[in-house]
Amino acid sequence: MTARILIIAGSDSGGGAGIQADIKTVTMLGGHATTAITAITAQNTLGVQAVHPVPTDIVLAQIDSVVSDIGVDAVKIGMIGSAETANAVADRLTSLFSREGGSPDWTPAFAGEQGGAGRHHQARIPIIFDPVMIATSGSVLADPATIAAFGRLMRIATLVTPNLPELAALGGEAAVRALGSAVLIKGGHAEGEQITDRLVTDAGETRWTNPRIETRHAHGTGCTLASGIATGLAQGMPLDAAIERAIAFVRAALAHAPGLGAGHGPMGHALGVSPFDQLKDRKCPA
Repeated sequence: MTARILIIAGSDSGGGAGIQADIKTVTMLGGHATTAITAITAQNTLGVQAVHPVPTDIVLAQIDSVVSDIGVDAVKIGMIGSAETANAVADRLTSLFSREGGSPDWTPAFAGEQGGAGRHHQARIPIIFDPVMIATSGSVLADPATIAAFGRLMRIATLVTPNLPELAALGGEAAVRALGSAVLIKGGHAEGEQITDRLVTDAGETRWTNPRIETRHAHGTGCTLASGIATGLAQGMPLDAAIERAIAFVRAALAHAPGLGAGHGPMGHALGVSPFDQLKDRKCPA
């Protein structure tokens, strides 16, 4: 059965990041993406020209609609839109996926019958929180009040995936870990020819070091990485394996960027191929 990933994030009209990158990533990695859009942005490779937050009650209605019918195997949270929405989403995810004791629960897609919130829960639901604050172009996507509300989301998250500037804005590694979640510290903003991403959990630290890919077409790397991890966890992969595959996918998408736009262009999520053209001669299942 196809793993179902609920994406709670903003829309990028340029198609490089946000909901658009999330859907492409989940699809390419074999999952099914559902969405709760938190904000509509007017943006392209040169920057963000306008942002319109979606009302909080509509964000919650999208979540409720998806959960009640299609079901959820993992959640990825990106751009959240407002402090009110951050707090409301934290409350709603806790109420939807918790039993006594307050731990969010889930049933992985491969483990049982498809269904919504009423099915039997077996384990903790993976929630990946990418604390989006600033777009690749430098445009601000979260005000101080919204950033302050991120603590609620970090408390329910399985994994938080900040880059170095975001980690500093959140108070540092110790502050994030104190809220209970694991943290994947993305090293792309550091200097040097190598990029090191560090996973820090109660069990210790794991590192992935790869050569830097020099390109201006790197818009949406954070969204893609977080959605890739969420997909892996929804499919039953261990956390380290899900991260390793997501990093590999980001690097492949960077290498296949189509070169669009005059600024920070989108990556090539399709990896330079047309899957339909390659598969169209296969017989459809009966």
